Amino acid sequence: MDPSKRLSSIPMSGIRKMFDLAGPNSINLGLGEPDIQPPMEAVEGMNRAASEGKNKYGPTAGIPELRRAVAERYRMYGDITEENIMITPSGSTALLEISQSFIDPGDEVLVPSPGFVIYGPHSVLAGGTYSEYKLSEGDFQPDIDDIQSKITDRTKMIVVNNPSNPTGGVLSQESYDALLDVAEDNGVFILADEVYDPFVYEGKHLSFMNRLDRAMVVNGFSKMMAVTGWRLGFICTDKEHMSDLVKMQYHVCASPAMPSQYGVLAALPGIEAYLEGARGIFKARRDLITERINEIDGMSIVPPKGAFYAFPSFDMKMSSQELANTLVTKGLICTPGSAFGKYGEGHLRFSYAADEKKISAGMDILEKTVKELRK
Repeated sequence: MDPSKRLSSIPMSGIRKMFDLAGPNSINLGLGEPDIQPPMEAVEGMNRAASEGKNKYGPTAGIPELRRAVAERYRMYGDITEENIMITPSGSTALLEISQSFIDPGDEVLVPSPGFVIYGPHSVLAGGTYSEYKLSEGDFQPDIDDIQSKITDRTKMIVVNNPSNPTGGVLSQESYDALLDVAEDNGVFILADEVYDPFVYEGKHLSFMNRLDRAMVVNGFSKMMAVTGWRLGFICTDKEHMSDLVKMQYHVCASPAMPSQYGVLAALPGIEAYLEGARGIFKARRDLITERINEIDGMSIVPPKGAFYAFPSFDMKMSSQELANTLVTKGLICTPGSAFGKYGEGHLRFSYAADEKKISAGMDILEKTVKELRK
C-alpha cells in the first residue's frame, strides 16, 4: 500500500539524517535535548502516581490539577484559567492538533525561515500550503515587510517561535507589536511556539498568552524539566477554540499519559529554583560556544539570547549540507542550516545542551576543519 500523497510530499527531517552518517564515537551537538537531570520531584511524583495505580485513561484535556497549576504559573499574562489549558502528548503533537483542527485545504500558513522543521509539513498534512518568511541576519527578528508581502486572502495563520529553534533568537518588543498589528490588520491568527520560554538569557520573554483573542500558544515540559522522553506539552487558547482542540485530541490519543502528568504536577511548585540553575548552566555554555565560534576565521555569530542553539554563519563556498557532511566525517554531528528552510542556508546549527567538554572538543573539530577547507 502506498503512503498518502500528503505524506509523500513532505521530507524526512534533516536533523535526523545526520545521525545516520555519524560514527559511534562522534561528538553530538546536533540534538536539542538537555543533558541535565529532571527535578527529583518530577521523577518521584511520576513513580508515586504509577505505584498508586494512576495508570489508566484520564480526561482528554488532561488532569484538572495540572491544568490549574499551569494556568496559575502563567497567570501573569492575563485571566488564564484551567479552561484555557489543554495538556497534550508533547508540544509537537500540540502543533499537529492545531493544524488538523483549523487548517482547511487551500489555506495558507506563514512559517519562519530559518525555523523548526515541522511547521510547514504540518500545514501540508492538513491539506493546506505554507510559505516561508525571512528572519533578519544576526538577531533573527521576523522580517515584517516580507510577512506582509506574502499574506494573501487565503492566509490563515502566522507561526512564531519565541525563543527560536534553530537560531536562539528572542522577539523584541518592536517585533512582537508588529506581528500583532499584521495579524489584526489581516484577520489572521498567530500560532506561537514558546517551548523554550524558560531559557532567555538577555531581555525578557514576550508571550502571546496575553493575546488569546489573536493567538494560540503551544508550550511544554520536555525542555522546561529535561524530560523529553515523557512527551508532555500543553496548549493555551481561548475557550471558544478549546472545545475543537479537545475533540481533535480525543481522536489523536484519547488522553495524555497519566503518571507523567502527576510528575510534572509535583515539580511545578518549585520549578523556578530548578530553572534558575539550568539557565546558569546553559548561559555559560552559550558564552563558551559563542567565543569559540567567533575565534574561527570564516565563521560568525551574534550571541543567541534564548533556547540552547547556536546558528553561526560561514563564508566558505559550499552548501551547509556539504559542510555538515564534512564535519560528521571528522566526528562532529551538527545540523545544516538548510534543514530549517531556504533562508537557513549559509549556517550550521549546534546545540549547546551538552557539557563544556563536548562543546570544546566539538569546536576543536570545527576550527580544524574550517581551517583546512579555507586553505
